[in-house]
Amino acid sequence: MLIHAKRIIRTGWNNFVRSGFTSIASILIMTITLFVITSLIFVQASLNQSLSDIKNKVDVTVYFIPGAEEVAIQKVEDSLNKLPEVKNITYTSAADALSNFKDKHAGDYLTLQALDELSSNPLGASLNIKANEPSQYESISKYFESDNALSKGALTIIDKIDYNQNKLIIDRLTSIINGARSLGFAVSLVLIIISIIITYNTIRLIIYMSRDEISVMKLVGAGHKYVQGPFIVSGILVGICSAFLSILLFIPISIWLGNHMTDFIGLNLYQYYKSNFLQLFVIMLGSGVLLGSISSFFAINRFLRK
Repeated sequence: MLIHAKRIIRTGWNNFVRSGFTSIASILIMTITLFVITSLIFVQASLNQSLSDIKNKVDVTVYFIPGAEEVAIQKVEDSLNKLPEVKNITYTSAADALSNFKDKHAGDYLTLQALDELSSNPLGASLNIKANEPSQYESISKYFESDNALSKGALTIIDKIDYNQNKLIIDRLTSIINGARSLGFAVSLVLIIISIIITYNTIRLIIYMSRDEISVMKLVGAGHKYVQGPFIVSGILVGICSAFLSILLFIPISIWLGNHMTDFIGLNLYQYYKSNFLQLFVIMLGSGVLLGSISSFFAINRFLRK
């Protein structure tokens, strides 16, 4: 078996080298395929980063009436912290709310003057709630409508909950996240199918160039596995070469994107490429070997059935 394996590998290498421009064409075609697949990974990473940034800006804020006791507010916060949907809660006191309002309107003299004339703080405390997922904000909002959710009298100190104002943004964000995941999967599937078809037809050219050699092998009694082996090896070699070429191409591209597009997409793709280099290389190499071997297998099988 070892001797047969060596012969198959050697013959596959010879076929790969002898094919010359056909092998180069196969490598270029598969390199383009791997390049697009890897680009899709970069796009998904950038999209996930952008969506993560947007998700971090979405929240639900509970505003309390001015003068609400901190003990009562603390009970509401403790009750909310028990919800599995809640990631964290930030408390803003009435004094802090007033200070933030003054800082925000530092240039509005009339507004500040009107505040100074008031005898008491017109603003109330608030709780800023972050959920684990955008889709969970609705259940958090509905929690306040539950009869036994909060202690008696707790709802009377709540002025308003801004979930309804943010609901449209939250719903759109959830749709974008789900749509992006589905689109990424669909595009990947289509690319894989296209890659197999293109590589399959390219490998057929290599097989066609070796048709006389295959006929001789069949005449002398060579089995299908022995005939298939060298062409599968050739397909694997095409995949390996394409993976190495793709990984080299992405080095200058990721450097350029990291230097010029980081502020726009919110992610340094060069740093992402470096930190995920091994994972990306395994994906490229695995995809190239898999596509090359599968395409070669089906191509030689079709030829042998004739």
